[in-house]
Amino acid sequence: MKPNRILYLVPHRYDRSPGQRFRCEHFIPHLKEAGYQITYSNALSEWDDHYFYKRGKYFIKLFIALKVFFKRLFLILRVRKYSVVFIYREAYMLGTIILERLVKFLKVPVIFDFDDSIWLNDTSQGNANLQWMKRPAKTADICKLADRVIVGNEYLADYAKQYNKNVFTIPTTIDINYHQAQETLRNIDKKHITVGWTGSNSTLKYLRVLENVLITLKEKYGDKIRYMIIADIPPTTANPKLLLEFFKWDKEHEIAQLSEIDIGIMPLSDDKWTRGKCGFKGLQYMSLSIPTVMSPVGVNTTIIQHGENGLLASTEQEWTDCISLLIENKQIRTQLGSKGRKTVEKYYSVETYKKEYISLFKF
Repeated sequence: MKPNRILYLVPHRYDRSPGQRFRCEHFIPHLKEAGYQITYSNALSEWDDHYFYKRGKYFIKLFIALKVFFKRLFLILRVRKYSVVFIYREAYMLGTIILERLVKFLKVPVIFDFDDSIWLNDTSQGNANLQWMKRPAKTADICKLADRVIVGNEYLADYAKQYNKNVFTIPTTIDINYHQAQETLRNIDKKHITVGWTGSNSTLKYLRVLENVLITLKEKYGDKIRYMIIADIPPTTANPKLLLEFFKWDKEHEIAQLSEIDIGIMPLSDDKWTRGKCGFKGLQYMSLSIPTVMSPVGVNTTIIQHGENGLLASTEQEWTDCISLLIENKQIRTQLGSKGRKTVEKYYSVETYKKEYISLFKF
């Protein structure tokens, strides 16, 4: 009988990617407690990251692609010493699934996890000219090869079930012991209300959906409100009237940074890609008792019951009204924030899903 050894094949190094952190990394301690040994293999190193998402640099990117392929191949040729291979999004960044096929040929069970509509084109700006090399349709082929598929919501599950009968929905989850608001930052009397947004450079484009709303609110409330952006890079096209305050995300200070936010926002466009999103930003705000306003797109309408544990807004007028309500009424902010935290504790926490997650690794 094989030992309980799991090989995680993921794109990024530990603690670097929000998707990995909240899809699989914070379950790993619980897997270890259950007796599993974990090998965590990231495709891209910190050096690779520095170049891979920049424009141009094609020879360096070719070198990185070749290096990653042979690193993966060397590992997979020895894959029989593992009891399970877990693949987050893909084993390799280009269009081939030869590595996934090789794992299958070597008769090692495969668990495939994804949390976006990755069967659609959504290439980073730095690699837009190379999107033809990705072949996102390979997602269907990986689903077919996998023994089990884990997805973040029912929209993604509907897609995966076309190709695999063993599909399990585990939402993006929050470690509620880690996400403990530093309440003193939010409860002291302040001269302003902080409207905040957090995310990566790939999602900054959705913040632009609210630019007119944020300008209107700034004109209405002046210095009573401030806008706080927490991301890996600052927004480059924002209207200077907004006076956005940028804070570079870092793991050590993320809870302290988020705890400064009085009102959390998660705007989205409504399209096939965004309907596959798992509401992570909103869940993160809610876990810290931050009253949250989200676009009613995809799983957001499941997470938020409007007026009960948060607010949903579609039009610019609705966004203006919702944020204005929260700016002007501290009691409503407190009530929605408290109920948002309870929602996460009950339906979207690691504690809620850890037993089900661990059970999926038993073959």
